[in-house]
Parts: sequence; structure tokens; C-alpha cells
Amino acid sequence: MFTGLVEALGTVTAREERGGGARLAIGTELGSLVVGESVAVDGVCLTVDALLQRGFAADASFETLARSTLGEARPGLSVHLERALRVGDRLGGHIVSGHVDAVGRLASRVKNGDALEVGFGFPPTLARYLAEKGSVTVSGVSLTVNRVSLDTFHVVLVPRTLVATKLGTLAVGAAVNLEVDILARYCERLLAAPGEASAGDADAAWMARLHAGGWA
Repeated sequence: MFTGLVEALGTVTAREERGGGARLAIGTELGSLVVGESVAVDGVCLTVDALLQRGFAADASFETLARSTLGEARPGLSVHLERALRVGDRLGGHIVSGHVDAVGRLASRVKNGDALEVGFGFPPTLARYLAEKGSVTVSGVSLTVNRVSLDTFHVVLVPRTLVATKLGTLAVGAAVNLEVDILARYCERLLAAPGEASAGDADAAWMARLHAGGWA
């Protein structure tokens, strides 16, 4: 579990194809990592499998490569890095799982004072999860949606975000990893699960039985 607050920028230093997956070497000064811990790489949760002199190695499955920008990651690519949230840490962004929903693309860039307003195109399957003033994760960065249309949402990158991430340097058309708010996904599941009684139905049934003397 992550918060979407980037801790460091790393670099893909090597890639080894392994069947349908790939082993990635990430160069970083992130700190004293340990084998087995989780690190979000451009918003993708990967497990540290080996420690390198200045970085770590992790395996990306065929599913990860198909659903994220890591499918096209090659040596030299700059990536956002965040270690997993510890119990008791401040939750400065929002709850991020590191499970990418889809790849989006930078659609627009407009300078606004010291900030930069950017728009990202997204696939129609994600439209129901994006709402004005809601949260979204873009390549591992927790952002607030300022406005949203049928296929594009807009966010504002403040100076700190521009300094700490690579989002401000992306060119129009660049691919990014998108993860919608996990709370929105669970709300949809609770409301849409077919053939299952909701919590409200259960409460209503309990009250009806109570008033009928079922537990007298």
C-alpha cells in the first residue's frame, strides 16, 4: 500500500526478457531496501528480488507489462519510486494499491503562473471512477482531479510536484500509468454486485423481524 507521494526518481538500468515477463534493474539512492519489500515503480507495485550496488532488481509479470508503461520500459527511462506505507506514517496523498488500471496519455499542457495544468486522456472504462475533486494516481503520483470530461481529466501540477516528479517534462502524447481511487472501486462493487443483499437490505430485514417479535 502506498500514498502516491514520490520519494525519489530512479532509472531503469537493465532489462532482461523472461518468457512473457521481464526482470528490471532500477538504479536509485532510495535507501536501505530489503529483499521482499514492495516498491512502487511509476505507480506499479513491484517486489524487490535482489539488491544491487546502487538499486534493486524486480520481476514484472506478463500482466504487469501488458497493463502498464513498464511494457515499454527500456534502460535510461526515468521512473518515480515510493516505498510501501508503514503503519503510523502520515497519509499525505491517498490510498494507492500500486495496481495499474490502464495506460493513459498526456493530452494537453497549459502554464498557469508557477503551476502547470495538464490533461490526461483515459479509456472509457475508467470514466465512472473519475470525479471532480476526487483522487487519481498518475504514474505513481497522487493528484486531485480538477475537472473531467468524457475522455479527459485535468489536474494542476504545483511547483513542488514539478520539482519532485517527471510529470512536468512529459510531452503531449506520452504514456502514463493510471490508477483510480480504490474506494470508488469498492463502492461500485457494493452497489452493483448481482444477487447479493446490500447492507441496507440486511438492516431492513433485521428491523422488520425485530418489530414482528422474531427475537422476543
